[in-house]
Amino acid sequence: MNENVLKRGELLAQTVIKGLASRNMSGYYAADKEEALRIALSLIPEGSTVTMGGAMSAHEIGLVKALKEGNYQFIDRDEYADKRAAMLLAYDADVFLASANAMTKDGVLVNIDGNANRVSAIAQGPKKVVFIVGMNKVCGDVDGAMKRAREVAAPTNAQRFGLSTPCTKTGACLNCKSPDTICCQILITRFSKHKDRIHVILVNDALGF
Repeated sequence: MNENVLKRGELLAQTVIKGLASRNMSGYYAADKEEALRIALSLIPEGSTVTMGGAMSAHEIGLVKALKEGNYQFIDRDEYADKRAAMLLAYDADVFLASANAMTKDGVLVNIDGNANRVSAIAQGPKKVVFIVGMNKVCGDVDGAMKRAREVAAPTNAQRFGLSTPCTKTGACLNCKSPDTICCQILITRFSKHKDRIHVILVNDALGF
């Protein structure tokens, strides 16, 4: 990555971290995926019960692999015949892994969900939520973050899942009410009621969608 782009990402991350602190959330800067993995593991004590939503960024930094191979109780919903049962286990987990569809430079997180298992666990339940967020997801304000979530993240994920929504054909959100829509619940996290619950690792790389 270009040196100037990297520097901009580092400087912007510091602004985001200050914004997160003002919202009772903790932010961390990682220069690359390897550093992001080290920070994430430092936030997850061995023996912890860990689960996640569909956080591709956690896979990209190698976190899921490390948890499966390490001394952790990792709940992999793909290994459950009863997906709903696996999702419900998230609410009593020690740690829930997530990414953001978008966030603002002053620390507001925006997430869109279909089944709502991910956004509901972010909002309440797990003792700790650890976000892995690439700097490509940082937007200027909530309107920009909402636009990114709906115009970039949602169509890409709908295509990834092979869904039959208008956005998979046009690449743009048409505010549909398709049975396949994944834009059912929108969560804007602007403040954490509980200090030390939400942790956001900002990675100076393009991660996820």
